[in-house]
Amino acid sequence: MARLHHTLLLLVVMVALVSRSVQAWGSPKVVREFQDISQSYVYVQQALWFAMQEYNKANNDKYIFKVTEVLKSQEQITDSLDYLLEVKIARTMCKKISGDNENCLFQQDPKMQKMLLCTFIVSSKPWKFELTMLKKKCRDV
Repeated sequence: MARLHHTLLLLVVMVALVSRSVQAWGSPKVVREFQDISQSYVYVQQALWFAMQEYNKANNDKYIFKVTEVLKSQEQITDSLDYLLEVKIARTMCKKISGDNENCLFQQDPKMQKMLLCTFIVSSKPWKFELTMLKKKCRDV
């Protein structure tokens, strides 16, 4: 009987220890929570560029959108570098078919103007040259 108690106690201790180190399936362990980081940091710029490429690809608008203002840039460290970006974006005068999105001017015609407030979370693994959009949420301003 005492042996059964020791075995059960050992089993309970092992389960407790294992459960403390197990993350939910698919969720990486957070090494450092989101912290403010300069928007001029090279990986923030890369994440922002990627987020806008993905946004414009998925958006049905025939015009390209560009960032007008970065409101927040934060970095979190997991098994990757995650960037939380809060930005204002606006419709440009460049159509998607033009291919040029760097030199686009913003719409001047009030009927064509459109501004959005977006939150993007981009996961970056620069050592593998990988970028992944984790979150994309936009709303009209």
